[in-house]
Amino acid sequence: MSVREVKSLIVADGEDGSRLDRWLRRRWPHLGQIQIQKLARTGQLRVDGARAKPETRLAAGQIVRVPPLPDAPPAGEKKQISSRDASYVRSLVLYEDDEVIALNKPAGLAVQGGTKTPHHIDRLLSAWGEGLERPRLVHRLDRDTSGVLILGKSPGAAAKLSGAFARRKAKKTYWAIVSGNPKPSEGVIELPLMKTGVGDRELVVAADPKDPRGDPAETEYVTLSRAAHRAAWMALRPHTGRTHQLRAHMQAIGHPILGDPKYSNEKSAELSGGIKLQLHARRLVVPHPSGGLIDVTAPISPELRAGFERFGFHESEMDEDPFTSRRSKR
Repeated sequence: MSVREVKSLIVADGEDGSRLDRWLRRRWPHLGQIQIQKLARTGQLRVDGARAKPETRLAAGQIVRVPPLPDAPPAGEKKQISSRDASYVRSLVLYEDDEVIALNKPAGLAVQGGTKTPHHIDRLLSAWGEGLERPRLVHRLDRDTSGVLILGKSPGAAAKLSGAFARRKAKKTYWAIVSGNPKPSEGVIELPLMKTGVGDRELVVAADPKDPRGDPAETEYVTLSRAAHRAAWMALRPHTGRTHQLRAHMQAIGHPILGDPKYSNEKSAELSGGIKLQLHARRLVVPHPSGGLIDVTAPISPELRAGFERFGFHESEMDEDPFTSRRSKR
């Protein structure tokens, strides 16, 4: 670590709603997520004097305590992505304008890197440039989840998009194939979640409502189609943004998402039979930084298509927004 003084920085108006980890990386792009997590875990990162997590949402006017940070590598040491990688990430674009990019993230490609993850979306964003030209992540998808990923093309646009997610203004629709048939066929799962375990063995599990370690979590769901009693094609809408929320919630009600090696039971493991995680971020509707709405749909992934073919599902079976029809029945 460099011998430097601790900094106390004020969150600007345009950064209201930003996550702490993204706020840090806008100022120190060389910081890795694992470094930020360690600084938070050891209490070196503080917001208005209190310990803070990487996912803490900041409010304008708050004071962030930043400890001495490691130096950025010399400019010559920074690896530029290849023209092939640049072409690849641009081929994932579903929508782009002056402020926003929407990508169709493939399953198996991490959003952010770590010591064992050198290839990830965040690294590939160099295809658009560095510094202020570099797009910013505003939310995440699990490595093995495919589908719509939104990015801000400027700090201001990223802050507004992050704020929309923080205020639950983003409507996310996921498609999943789960074990068995949930009953009732539609509803809301309200189960607090908490992390247990360490490192690669860390899991998210349902917590007792009275347990202070649990974070409130809410998922709306609708059954779209059934394959007898074996499996169901579901539309899932998270109203909160907890880590592995959909996977943990479906496991908690006894209907794990198929192809999930971490959140499964004996029945779902047997039924998965070689298919990969059947979870896809199908559609995202979110306020545009300059007004109006962005409405982006991602074509289903090869992984989910394999599940559709196995169980006989077809895209034409689904309404444009199944949650709208659900609410009309109330």
